[in-house]
Amino acid sequence: MRDGWVFLTNHAVVLLAIADDPESRLRDLATRTGLTERAVFDIVDDLCAAGYLTKTKVGRRVNYSLHPQGLRRPGVEIQSLYRLIELVQPSASTPQR
Repeated sequence: MRDGWVFLTNHAVVLLAIADDPESRLRDLATRTGLTERAVFDIVDDLCAAGYLTKTKVGRRVNYSLHPQGLRRPGVEIQSLYRLIELVQPSASTPQR
């Protein structure tokens, strides 16, 4: 394997952390992923802009909704993506279709 190559991008790592706990704060996501809060903030904005996540304000907190159907690539079924999420984050529950 080439040096510096990783299987999951920072965007994927943040997305999986949110899938595991949709009520996580940015600070918690940063700690969990090993990224800075600013990096997580930018990644969450990217994921929301791309339609992979939706943010909902609940009091002073933010809850995230994952939209894995947007992750679809040609030749990859949505159930395969759910299985990948479960494989990498076993505690994440499988979202409803």
